[in-house]
Amino acid sequence: MAKCSNKKHKCAVASTPSRHELQASREFWQIQSAKARFSEMFRRARLEGPQRITRQGKDGVVMSAEGQYERLVGKSHQPKNLVEFFRQSPFVGVDLDWERDRDPGRDIEL
Repeated sequence: MAKCSNKKHKCAVASTPSRHELQASREFWQIQSAKARFSEMFRRARLEGPQRITRQGKDGVVMSAEGQYERLVGKSHQPKNLVEFFRQSPFVGVDLDWERDRDPGRDIEL
């Protein structure tokens, strides 16, 4: 962090992160960095994919874009059994033709 040049107040101005910092931040954010750079983390979650946030080097939480979250949650909301699966089918109420063709097949020489 670089210091602000304004002498009336003390503020911090984010310096350009190094290549190493960028690579590291794609994998994990320490919670204090995530708090300080929330807008950047939010933007990266939408553009680059899920962002992991840790506390004291241990697994914590993951921030992801809403669309990706919906895809993950949607997969977990599958029917509980086969009956429910067929009840939720988009083909419920479609009249199907269940008649079998009475064709005996073909003759085969053995």
